[in-house]
This record gives sequence, structure tokens and C-alpha cells, in this order.
Amino acid sequence: MSREYRRSMPLLPMSMVMQLTELSARQIRYYEEHNLIEPVRSEGNRRMFSLDDVDSLLEIRELLEQGINMAGIKKVFDMKTNRVNKPNILSISDSELRTILRDEMQQARIMKKTSLRQGDLTRFTQKGK
Repeated sequence: MSREYRRSMPLLPMSMVMQLTELSARQIRYYEEHNLIEPVRSEGNRRMFSLDDVDSLLEIRELLEQGINMAGIKKVFDMKTNRVNKPNILSISDSELRTILRDEMQQARIMKKTSLRQGDLTRFTQKGK
């Protein structure tokens, strides 16, 4: 069972989440209405919260204490969601990276300047180590 799966399991009832987050039931329902958390409903239609939900509620409380309004909190959560769900668009092979670095170093040599990366690369090319 992966860590992500365990953290997303709905385990905690509203009363426990209220104690952990020091938020009222009304506040928690309000954040649910705004889709900042998504607790699962039990067969008896009771909200069950995951550890991820608790973390989100604590983050909401912290952002509110810093003076950020609900619109700002929604933007923060949207940015977080987009970053997690967005695949890494920039993908470069080793040979492409070597070509870029070689071109950069040749350009620096032509301009009679030291490449910014040259210092970083010397630790990999030093003899005797």
C-alpha cells in the first residue's frame, strides 16, 4: 500500500477533524462548498476525511491567518493542483544536453569569456579523483 494511498484514505469523522484543525464544522463545510477539500461520504452520509484533507484544512487556516482571502486561497490551491497534475513538458536527452553545453562552452571560448557552467563541469572532469 503506497504512502499516497494511505494519506488519501477517508478515516476521520468531522469531530476529530475539528479537534485536529481547530476549525468549526461550519468552516469545514464552507471550504468543502468551495471545493478546497472533498471528504468522502459514508453509507450514513457522514463526512469522512483523509489525512490529505486535514493537511489542506490546516493550510487554509494558516493562509487565512496570514491575511489571504478566499479568492487568494483558491488561487494557491489551483496552482498547487496544476503543478501536481501537469506533466513535465521539458524533457531533454543526455545527448541534447551535451550538445547544448558544448555549444555554450565554444561560444564562451570565441567570446574569450569563461562559461558559467565550466566551473560546474570541472569537478566532473578533474583527473585523479
